[in-house]
Amino acid sequence: MFQNFRQSMAWLHTWFGLVIGFVLIVVFFFGSLSVFDREIDRWAIPETRFDPQPMPSFDELLLPAFRKIEPDAADYAANMATLHDPAKGPMTPRLALPADEYWAYTTHRDPVLRMGIGFKVPLAKDPDGHNHIHGETTIDPRSGAVVRADQLKIGSDWFYPMHYSLNWSWKNLGIFLVGLAALVMLAALVSGVVIHRKVFREFFTFRPKKHTQRSALDLHNMTGVVALPFHFFFAFTGLVIFAAFYFLPVSQFQLKGLHDQHEVMEAQETGLPHEAAGVPAPLASVDTMVAEAKRRWAARDMAGEVGFLVVHHVGDANSYVSLYRAGSDRVALVGEGIHFKGSTGELLREDPPRSPVSEVNEFLTGLHLQHFEHWFLRWLYVLGGLLGCVCIATGFVFFVEKRKQQHAKAGGQGSRVVDALAVTTVTGMVIAAIGMLVANRLLPPDLAGKGDWEKAVFFAVWALALAHALVRSAPVAQARMNPAWREQCWAIAALAVAAVALNAVTTGDHLVRTVFTETYWAVAGVDLSLLASAAIAGWAARQLARREQAAPRATTAPAGSDAVAEVAHV
Repeated sequence: MFQNFRQSMAWLHTWFGLVIGFVLIVVFFFGSLSVFDREIDRWAIPETRFDPQPMPSFDELLLPAFRKIEPDAADYAANMATLHDPAKGPMTPRLALPADEYWAYTTHRDPVLRMGIGFKVPLAKDPDGHNHIHGETTIDPRSGAVVRADQLKIGSDWFYPMHYSLNWSWKNLGIFLVGLAALVMLAALVSGVVIHRKVFREFFTFRPKKHTQRSALDLHNMTGVVALPFHFFFAFTGLVIFAAFYFLPVSQFQLKGLHDQHEVMEAQETGLPHEAAGVPAPLASVDTMVAEAKRRWAARDMAGEVGFLVVHHVGDANSYVSLYRAGSDRVALVGEGIHFKGSTGELLREDPPRSPVSEVNEFLTGLHLQHFEHWFLRWLYVLGGLLGCVCIATGFVFFVEKRKQQHAKAGGQGSRVVDALAVTTVTGMVIAAIGMLVANRLLPPDLAGKGDWEKAVFFAVWALALAHALVRSAPVAQARMNPAWREQCWAIAALAVAAVALNAVTTGDHLVRTVFTETYWAVAGVDLSLLASAAIAGWAARQLARREQAAPRATTAPAGSDAVAEVAHV
């Protein structure tokens, strides 16, 4: 089929990259936004615009807040058994469920605090399966006031899960699709290294004034080489982080007996009760346990605050409290857990030193999830993610430019379809994200279900971008440039400026205030990033307009093009 190994690698790189590139560019873009997901949350929910807070008092503030949390209605309906009432027929009984687990979580970038309960299920649909019904809330840790649940945390609850699941929760297909894309990406990276032997030269080669095919290929090669270690690392560690999830159907069903037995053996080894004793017992002062945990961390030269708190088997003699350190001062994702007996506050266990394998795993996981405080490194993550977007986008452009003359002569529509999809997943994706922020500022703050409206706007705007790209793609069938690229760049610029202006008008947090008078970088950073995006999009639109005007005089790629490029993109 192929004359040599490099040609086979070129075929793999081209077609695997094209097919899975539409997923990967979404992963890269929303992964870049996820680096500052908490800051985007602050922009989206103005009442949470205050300084990050440490874990508040459990005894005085958290415990009363826990007692107000109700089970999630959907989770309740999905897991409670259906009973038959002679008068009303089948019905799901509404019972007051006892709490079995409390948890609370915060970070150095989170002013608000997330907390939740796992409720016991006395009448479970599947007694051997789900044994908890959950309820969650977000509170202001200064007062305990609840943040409205129907307000969407756009950064952490929409952009971030879009990065690893495409927000496609049905049967968890989004997570599996992203995992497949990461696996294919590794193959594309390896094949790209094989076919591009002059890597060092391509690192410094970019000819923006050449014809579109040549300059797109140069930029594709350059961004691929510059960020190659970044791309490989994040694809690999993403697969490692979700490895247990990919095998969950096996471990939870085919190997469920072994899984349950392992939990019991682990509890015996650690001395932490696996099951409730069934004997009621009060909960001792958790604040005293927190103080002791902080003292022990300080004695180990790692003074810090509690980031994650869990109370297991609430109200039972076997209850125990697990406290994990907020390790934002280090890369490795470790919590240095300390566990106390719930009824007395007696120390049960300190997590022992980790094995070398665990050290490596936690370092790679922490490097991927970036919970650390290093701001400069965070911006490098954003740069790496955006370079990935550019690499994939220019790959799309090169694919279309290389084939559209041939398709135009043959009367084919392949280039037109690929180009429209490329527009949708490059500029259309950005329009959808910024359009969601515009909708966030335009919709009334007290609108019921506001978060659902914002999600609907996101998909509606993205669908409109697809329709626009398809309608305007007719010139591609004539071997010319699709004007949708230029027009959607202008749309990005207009929406980004509108988002900044609407934020200033609706909240009063304009840039003069957030940068100079009452400095609040979480909001200022989002506004400045939007303005930078508007400037880049406007510049790109003008460049595209010049290329459209020059297109009738353009010629196809010269016969003397780089041999590597010609072989690499058969």
